[in-house]
Amino acid sequence: MRFGLFGTGPWAHQAHAPALAAHPDVEFVGVWGRDPAKAAALAGEHGATPYAEIDALLADVDAVAIALPPAVQADIALKAARAGKHLLLDKPIAFTTEATAEIVAAAAEQQVAGVVFFTRRFMPQIQQFIDEVNGVGGWLGARIDHLGSIFQPGNPFGASVWRKESGGLWDVGPHAVALILPVLGPVAQVTALAGDRDMTHVLLRHTGGAISTLTLSLDAPAALEREDAVFYGESRIADVPPVPWLPVEAFSRAVDALITAANGGPASALDLAFGAQVVAILAAAAESISTGRTITLAGDAQDGN
Repeated sequence: MRFGLFGTGPWAHQAHAPALAAHPDVEFVGVWGRDPAKAAALAGEHGATPYAEIDALLADVDAVAIALPPAVQADIALKAARAGKHLLLDKPIAFTTEATAEIVAAAAEQQVAGVVFFTRRFMPQIQQFIDEVNGVGGWLGARIDHLGSIFQPGNPFGASVWRKESGGLWDVGPHAVALILPVLGPVAQVTALAGDRDMTHVLLRHTGGAISTLTLSLDAPAALEREDAVFYGESRIADVPPVPWLPVEAFSRAVDALITAANGGPASALDLAFGAQVVAILAAAAESISTGRTITLAGDAQDGN
């Protein structure tokens, strides 16, 4: 499958570009970036071609991988879907349910496959854990603490403007929601509060009655940094296992999932509809923070439509 990469930031360097270049079933065609010099440098590292125009790269590929801020990604993803290109998107797909709905509809109309890169969900240890806890059942809730401190000297993500503006809710929040949904099911109601140092607290009521709580931040004091997740139920407490940080390996599995779906195989569990469902939950949390109200999700939002 011929891939074009859109984006030249730290995540493109750490995951997308090396994984595309090494994948045996990928022809890594080219790179487009908002800074042509960075696009040329990244493409040169991996034997690809830098492109100055979005449409030119789209014309030469079968699929796109995007590593750009959500608002920028959404515009390119929509253009690519309408052009009949398969989509490997970063999380979150977009900042609004309206934008995600447009992308999902365009992909369905053009019959293109889509996968959203929720990094940890592509590690086999996490999928094994999800399968195990779903086999037990009877889960009453979950708690996830994802507290980062990226605005420290030397952190490559600390210069990200969209992360500074949108915080942990939109950056690490998608990972938390993507871990909870396959176990506790769709979300019916969302309540959220945000405090100092980007300390964001989200309470989710799932349609099956379970309650999950998320504590999220990108600007937590260094002493508070942690990534913990636990499910609790009628039979036991289940801690989500730690996994090694292997973004290239995880992204390669996302590529596998996209190629499988594009070739007529089963859609990924982490497809565009799932990504849209995550966005709906996060958008409801943002609305709850701004209004002080509990937000009830419509049925179509729970289904990712």
